[in-house]
Amino acid sequence: MKNKYQKMAFAILGKTLLFALLFITVCYGVLTFFADQSSLLENRPALVLGLLAAVLFFSLVFFVFRQICDLNAVSMALKAVIRGAEQPVMLPDELQLLEDDLTHLKEELVRREQEAALSEKKKNELVAYLAHDLKTPLTSVLAYLSMLDTQPEMPEEERIKYTHITMEKALRLEELLLEFFDITRFNLQDFVLETQEMNLSLFLEQIADKSYGMLNAKGMTCAVDAEEDLMIQGDPDKLARVFDNLLRNAAAYGRENTQILIQARGGRGRTTIVFTNEGEQIPQKKLETIFERFYRVDEARSSRTGGAGLGLAIAKQIVELHGGTITATSDIHNTRFIVTLPDAEEKKKAARRKKMAAYRK
Repeated sequence: MKNKYQKMAFAILGKTLLFALLFITVCYGVLTFFADQSSLLENRPALVLGLLAAVLFFSLVFFVFRQICDLNAVSMALKAVIRGAEQPVMLPDELQLLEDDLTHLKEELVRREQEAALSEKKKNELVAYLAHDLKTPLTSVLAYLSMLDTQPEMPEEERIKYTHITMEKALRLEELLLEFFDITRFNLQDFVLETQEMNLSLFLEQIADKSYGMLNAKGMTCAVDAEEDLMIQGDPDKLARVFDNLLRNAAAYGRENTQILIQARGGRGRTTIVFTNEGEQIPQKKLETIFERFYRVDEARSSRTGGAGLGLAIAKQIVELHGGTITATSDIHNTRFIVTLPDAEEKKKAARRKKMAAYRK
């Protein structure tokens, strides 16, 4: 950066000296012409022209010097911003707008650096927690398998019981390993949508049906209240991940023996899907950060009540790629996650507008 400004300063200086040399040459020629005609002191026009040439020359040198000083000040300010210096950005008064822009740039860089450091800290803590939690199901799986292997005469009823427990522990181990993969893939993965026209009403019914086993363990149920044949343009696999995550989140933090309600309504080119569960109120401060990476509503050490804190962050990314939004509200009775998506016709219109805009360019 410094070298670029030095080159710019030398270029300005070189062009200015060249112009000054040309200007002096012309003035010298004019003065010589008048001097040949009479004495220079007696020739007032020649004297005035000479003084004017001298004033213009020194003014030009002063102007170039100020420009070079300003460039050096900008160069030093940029270096300070990049280096992360704590001192405020200071530039000459005539560069006040640039000073404001550099100040905003500095603040933005500091903010991003702090967010990256916090995200890395959360990730490292979560990896440590997951590594600790991996030991529990793994130890149980090995213990039950060892018992089943060393006791071939075990009664059938007990064998079935311990086999079932082993399967549950193995499935939990699989979930934790998948969370590890999510952590490593989140920053590397670029989501690519494979969209198609889909019936959202039937899609939500299928999501609810698949959750029966998970909800039944807590005595919970799921009801779908959707308009018939709501059509949207979306990626079924990616949206399945979004809705499945919202449903699992509602089940994890909802009260036992309650109902999760999924509502879907269309209108004005948008489709709104709302997941509602009964549970403890989520404070507003936590609602503002609930979609951040590695954030978990349950801040306890154990990961039994939550995943890696990537589910909602990934859901938000997928929804926004579809041109939609996702928000959350909570009160003393219910927590709601609200997803809005453009309907199929609106999506097609947007695609046509984008295509026409690209064609005009």
